[in-house]
Amino acid sequence: MHLSEIPDYRARRYPAEPAIADDLIARDNAAFLAAVQRASAVLNRRGVSEADVVAVMLPNTADLVITLFAAWRLGAAVTPINPALAPAEVAYQAKDSSAKVLVTDQPIDAGGLAETVTPIEFNEYGAPYDTAPVQSSDDALALIIYTSGTTGRPKGVMLTHRNLNAMCSMIIDAFTLTSSDRSLLVLPLFHVNGIVVGTLSPLIVGGSVAVAGRFSPKTFFGRIEESRATYFSAVPTIYTMLANLPDDMRPDTSSVRFGVCGAAPASVELLNKFESRYGIPIVEGYGLSEGTCASTVNPLDGVRKPGTVGIALPGQKIRIVGPDGVDAAPGGTGEVYISGPNLMSGYLNRPDATAETIVDGWLRTGDIGRLDDDGYLVLVDRAKDMIIRGGENIYPKEIEATTYQLPGIAEAAVVGRPSDVYGEEPILFAALSPGADVTEEAILAHLHRNLATYKLPVEVTILDELPKNAVGKLDKPTLRRSLAVTAAR
Repeated sequence: MHLSEIPDYRARRYPAEPAIADDLIARDNAAFLAAVQRASAVLNRRGVSEADVVAVMLPNTADLVITLFAAWRLGAAVTPINPALAPAEVAYQAKDSSAKVLVTDQPIDAGGLAETVTPIEFNEYGAPYDTAPVQSSDDALALIIYTSGTTGRPKGVMLTHRNLNAMCSMIIDAFTLTSSDRSLLVLPLFHVNGIVVGTLSPLIVGGSVAVAGRFSPKTFFGRIEESRATYFSAVPTIYTMLANLPDDMRPDTSSVRFGVCGAAPASVELLNKFESRYGIPIVEGYGLSEGTCASTVNPLDGVRKPGTVGIALPGQKIRIVGPDGVDAAPGGTGEVYISGPNLMSGYLNRPDATAETIVDGWLRTGDIGRLDDDGYLVLVDRAKDMIIRGGENIYPKEIEATTYQLPGIAEAAVVGRPSDVYGEEPILFAALSPGADVTEEAILAHLHRNLATYKLPVEVTILDELPKNAVGKLDKPTLRRSLAVTAAR
């Protein structure tokens, strides 16, 4: 089924069944279709048609999901924009994607866009646009997801309808999603995880979505109990906050089948702590925007191996490639390559970057990893994060994983600092769990007992909290900049 047809199909088959709810309103399938039709009418009146691009900059609400389907109904693509971006960053994305309109609830100058539309206009428009959805090609552009831009200007990842359908099919199969499933969406909808895992996959199988606004550990389990969600997807930072709630917090989690953990590595200690406290199995997965979302996941009903990110999803293949371009020996370490129908069609307006990233049908992830004897992927580090100290390769993730073995460590991040003598040297930043009493000296002593001397950080700094980017990943570029500022002083 084409994505644009989902609202019509659901309304035709089960008009009174729940479709999507947010903090303000719940819509059944009939109301969901009507909302999409009204939004389509507004966009169409503003000149949006097939092959155009609609930019949307909204907080997590049902209106953002409605915008997706309204644009697809017209044959247009969507580029979601992080509402936290500065005006200049919004203008860059709008211009780079050639967006025809911007759907937003904020007053903003987005670089001279012809039209700005508010969700209020969708809701106030009287006559639904009842024309049948445009039958776009499976290879037509559906989403343009912009990378975080940690290595320069953000790049637009072009995802087609074929990519999205393939990815959703893999998610549905991996998690055995059915019409009985209800997703609680807490991750941002400007990211593929929120769109694919939290929204499209349950809607395709006849399930429903509860869109939570801003995440708060104080209200999260209340939303679980209210929505009777069967699953959710989150990042390690969220699991840490939930695992550290006061002991008298005893929510009803009986509706939840599983939780998904992605976007960043989680310690085995954290996963065990969360699962044992709340009785919710957590499956770790791995993927990139360039792969539409996920490429590996620990099996929900099979062997889950903590410390790994699971096995390749059906339809995808994983290779480990050495620096010479040859596949690494079994169990060997190298760059992770991925292939499958979920690979992006390329970076928008960047053929050179596309050619460097997709080689002979394989996506070069830039991640360093290895496959164990059972085909489970173990991530070692990002290639660009590797620190070369006096000719020795140091993988920050190894130091971080060892740090997490020390009780009381909530977060750990290692970055490289320039050194006149060694070229680079590792610096460790850490944050503690509530009530923990761990000193910088104790961390260093623990690392000294468990790591080779050349891998030891030359400095440890304990902070109240480590910086995160918009999707909850530890923000290492900010930590590197803080080191540069300190060095300059």
